[in-house]
Amino acid sequence: MSHDIVLVFDCGATNVRAIAINSSGEILASESCTNNPQPDPFYPAYRIWDINEIWDKMCLASRKTISRINPEHIAGVTVTTFGVDGTLFSEDGQMLYPVISWKCDRTKPVMADIGKYIPLTELYRENGVQPFNFNTINKLIWFKENRPDIIEKSSRFLFMPSIFSYLLTGEMVNDVTMAGTSMMTNLASRKFSDNIFSKIGIGKELMGPLAESGSVVGEITFKAADETLIPVHTPVVATGHDTQFAIFGSGAERNQPVLSSGTWEILMVRAEDFKTGTEQLDLGITTELDAKPGLFNIGNQWIASGIIEWARKNLYNDSGVDAYEKMIAGAEQVPPGSNGVKIIPNFYEEMSGKPGGQILGLTMESTRDEIFRALLEALSERLTEGKRALENAGGFRTDSILCVGGGSKNRLWNRLRANYSGVPIHVIGQKETTVLGASLFVQAAIGNYSSPEDARSAIDYKIEVIEPE
Repeated sequence: MSHDIVLVFDCGATNVRAIAINSSGEILASESCTNNPQPDPFYPAYRIWDINEIWDKMCLASRKTISRINPEHIAGVTVTTFGVDGTLFSEDGQMLYPVISWKCDRTKPVMADIGKYIPLTELYRENGVQPFNFNTINKLIWFKENRPDIIEKSSRFLFMPSIFSYLLTGEMVNDVTMAGTSMMTNLASRKFSDNIFSKIGIGKELMGPLAESGSVVGEITFKAADETLIPVHTPVVATGHDTQFAIFGSGAERNQPVLSSGTWEILMVRAEDFKTGTEQLDLGITTELDAKPGLFNIGNQWIASGIIEWARKNLYNDSGVDAYEKMIAGAEQVPPGSNGVKIIPNFYEEMSGKPGGQILGLTMESTRDEIFRALLEALSERLTEGKRALENAGGFRTDSILCVGGGSKNRLWNRLRANYSGVPIHVIGQKETTVLGASLFVQAAIGNYSSPEDARSAIDYKIEVIEPE
């Protein structure tokens, strides 16, 4: 295909990127600019995203990326971002307040006191999202309680990807995957919840209609074409929340968990069923709406490479640039069970910032390699617990786990993951799974493939399989 380039704008918490990717999953060109929250001009102690600044960086990244490809080969454009964040717009399209960042603390009291609007167990049962203070529901309540004048002037709330799609097309359309992060949807209906909006006293019409992933929401306007160098009338396709497209882009089939291993490990699965009872609430399970109707993304997370980095700094700080290889090689010489050394991280409390964790079984002969292996064993055991929690919540049985991210490069850790979980670990070679996943929906939307799954079948994932021993 010659007309198969997708331009993906990926706005993350640390970088704003424009990536040109073709139908084979090959990244042809990309450009990145740093991204940081800024002080709120109205409340300097709080943090916001400066949309104008981010848009300028997107346009710059787009121009530089497009200068390295043939713009006539661009088939479509899409935008992915982190979840929950967005802001309010007037009927004539004016942004009424900066986007409150998920890094801002202003909504902590709102979440802590959410019960005055709706019991937490009822809220979680309907929408499945853990009660993080940065959830969208808390931001709308903050506006209601602190800036009711803005709520009164508002015609539409737009999530982050929709804000940038609006700047590209002039159309205001929210997508399903971002809505699923808001703590305001009904999982069963795949829509915003009448019950939740009624309880918080905000009109549901503020959110507008929802677009499914892969829907064409508009075309590049003349103004946006001038600013980005994207050809005018190029279709803009809805994708949205980065996590949903990362799991699809990893190649995950139904009921196949995906482990994204970085500073945090996120274990998610595309399941056909879900549970949102007190057990799932207590275990830290979040269920979001998949990019495809009829599926639910069930997941939980825990600190991972962050712990390994602690070990590197405190136990192997004399090992230089080869520290990680020395850590792995040393731990490979330690027998299973780490000669009695056992790590008990405080996995279930770290999300709330509470300290904890223990190292047990130390003797005068204990080595740093034993401690490091014990860390990997503890993390592998946590993966097994997470797998069981997902299986229970989604009503499925795991046959294999896909592994992506920096932590997937640790060969000993991968063997332990397979041994502890009892299922093969599939390590994939594709690194940009969010960008890839979003691009596959665009390829289908513009007619290059019959479906995103059909588009995905053309990708070579270069899978390495680690079997349990």
